[in-house]
Amino acid sequence: MTTAVLLPLDLSRVPRVDAVGVEERAAALAKRSIKKSAKLAGIRLAISMIDLTTLEGKDSAGKVEQMCRKARQPLPGDPTVGPVAAVCVYPNLVGVAKRALAGSTVRVASVATGFPAGLVPLDLKLEETRRAVAAGADEIDMVIDRGAFLAGDHAAVHDEIARVKAACGPAHLKVILETGELATYDHVRRASWLAMQAGADFIKTSTGKIQPAATPPVVLVMLEAIRDFYFETGRRIGMKPAGGVRTTKQALHLLVLVKETLGDAWLSPDLFRLGASTLTNDLLMQLVKEATGAYQSEDYFSKD
Repeated sequence: MTTAVLLPLDLSRVPRVDAVGVEERAAALAKRSIKKSAKLAGIRLAISMIDLTTLEGKDSAGKVEQMCRKARQPLPGDPTVGPVAAVCVYPNLVGVAKRALAGSTVRVASVATGFPAGLVPLDLKLEETRRAVAAGADEIDMVIDRGAFLAGDHAAVHDEIARVKAACGPAHLKVILETGELATYDHVRRASWLAMQAGADFIKTSTGKIQPAATPPVVLVMLEAIRDFYFETGRRIGMKPAGGVRTTKQALHLLVLVKETLGDAWLSPDLFRLGASTLTNDLLMQLVKEATGAYQSEDYFSKD
């Protein structure tokens, strides 16, 4: 990866978003016809990009271990499918996931920085990040301070992201914008640019707790910001839609958006993820259907 180029913190030069244009383009790309062989390849690719996630108050070691088994081999009896890209858990369960995934390529991601609101003091955010990395997290998902961003305190948001990035050490940083609370495409584009300037390895739409989240126009706005940032700096930033992506059709639409906006280089789990655990079983059902001509019962797939 090219060394990041530090840019002046001036969001006024970030171009405004043509709302009508971005919505029309996202809708037009959704109409692309995907033939059977390409559909099968797209489904397999989407499965490899999944971040299987459990972020509930009732999470347990047993639940995480079961999720990790599914992450290693998503489709029972077919080792050619998967593994997924990562599992995402709370910091106190990182060690459980790390042990369960030992010897695999599946990464362990952990939410930190006071997820999902992010309204805790910075020193606690940094300590939580360091503890998650020390426990074995390969990736940290942080939330930005949306209140500070919307109040125009961009320097504070930038500084916080940069300090969390430093606390990550060798782990990659995914910065969650929580687009449903940013309200406008212009805010989404500026927040994307700010996060990338501050050192994000990925930008992510949502915590999954707020709707709307990963709508196609919002994803397109973020992809276009990544494209422009790459042209200016030579640095490739990843993208993770999360929240509201539930069907194979939606996932394939997002892959089309990526290909048409950023090109084939981004069609990899290293640069594109799908944060949608409920999507996984639909992808598996569609994969079996395309291969055999018949749907399997939902009971055939584990509920994670």
